[in-house]
Amino acid sequence: MNRKKIILSGLILLFLGFQQLQAQEVMSLQQMIEKARENNKSLKMSENEIKIASEKNKEVKSNLLPKVQATGDYKYFFDLPTQLMPAKAFNPMAPEWQFKAAQFGVPHNINANVQVMMPLFNPQLYTNIKTTKIAQELSRLKYKKNKEQIFYDISNMYYNAQIIKSQLKFLDGNIANTQKLLDNLKLLKEQGLAKGSDVNKIDLQWQQLQTQKEVAQSNYSQVLDALKFYMGMPLNKQIDVESEINVSDNSYTYDKEASLEFKMAKTKTRLIENEIKSLRRSRLPSLSLMGSYGQTGYGYDEEPHDFLDFYDVSFVGAKLNIPIFNGTTISRKVNQKKYELENSRLQQELVADKKEMEINNAKLKLAISKRNIENTKAQIALAQTIYNQTLLEQKHGVAGLTDVIMADNELRKAQQSYLQAEIDYMKADLELKKITGHIR
Repeated sequence: MNRKKIILSGLILLFLGFQQLQAQEVMSLQQMIEKARENNKSLKMSENEIKIASEKNKEVKSNLLPKVQATGDYKYFFDLPTQLMPAKAFNPMAPEWQFKAAQFGVPHNINANVQVMMPLFNPQLYTNIKTTKIAQELSRLKYKKNKEQIFYDISNMYYNAQIIKSQLKFLDGNIANTQKLLDNLKLLKEQGLAKGSDVNKIDLQWQQLQTQKEVAQSNYSQVLDALKFYMGMPLNKQIDVESEINVSDNSYTYDKEASLEFKMAKTKTRLIENEIKSLRRSRLPSLSLMGSYGQTGYGYDEEPHDFLDFYDVSFVGAKLNIPIFNGTTISRKVNQKKYELENSRLQQELVADKKEMEINNAKLKLAISKRNIENTKAQIALAQTIYNQTLLEQKHGVAGLTDVIMADNELRKAQQSYLQAEIDYMKADLELKKITGHIR
């Protein structure tokens, strides 16, 4: 029984360990971007905006189709309508000013009609169709812009998580080194070869490192939670980022594609131009074809002469609408759109100039930060060697505690410089991707 319990306990522990391993999912940056593409709520809202723009375009196009309307009504007159007729109709000798009241019609009146209206010529309508099509294109660009910003934010947070992870790795190494030094000093103190203040200094340093580690772990958890939010994942899901930070030269080969910001400014210019054309065409006449077919029923319900008779009513025709004067409303609207058009064109030029400057700055930052990464990496190795040598000398009484602390501080400075160089490189690389439209 004991053997079975031991085996069962081992299997349970193995299963729990496997479950924990499965729960801790290490995701690459591309995997997180794909997850956000599927689940991000802001992207889903942008997709709905595209669908709304598409439906608006279809709505305007539907005005080209015939409009068919059926109407019907029934009226029962307790008192028939009264008309005043010249008295001469009944008596030729009656004076001109004399009239006689007469009631016409029957109590029951039924009307049923089908009316058709179809535009034959409406220049403003065709312009409006083009306007909604451009607006649809603009909504697609806004979606891409939103997607680009979300992917940019995810990439930025992912890189921050990798940097914090590297920082935690350095802190673990520094804590281990400080712990060894602290143990040595305690041993020397017991032998009367070290002062209590020396031990307290290193103990304080160890506690500070532990505090830095706790802060870094908290920051790491916050960044992971933000990534889960962008990916539409539950916050209790256990994820992790890749430890290795890839620094390559691919950033220098990015093509200068037109940025989404420039494309949006250009599309907005086209939209305003079309809106001005639509306003001007509203002054042109429009022509529509119309027709109607129906029946009118008259009924009388007094016996023995009751009846209900129906009569056809139908016509076809055309309706011409010629705007003559509507104040200065159209002119004022056109003038407003002209100023908007001028601003939109200036925005295009501003975006183009800004893009060229940002590309040059990003490339310069990339080159500098890449050199800094190589330099600081070599400085970390050198500082680690100096620290180890100083620690060895301190054990043999050749170097003092101050020398060890200074060597430890230099090692930390080199590590921090390396992390900062990596941050600068990844930010510059990410900015260059965004400017040149390579965030996918």
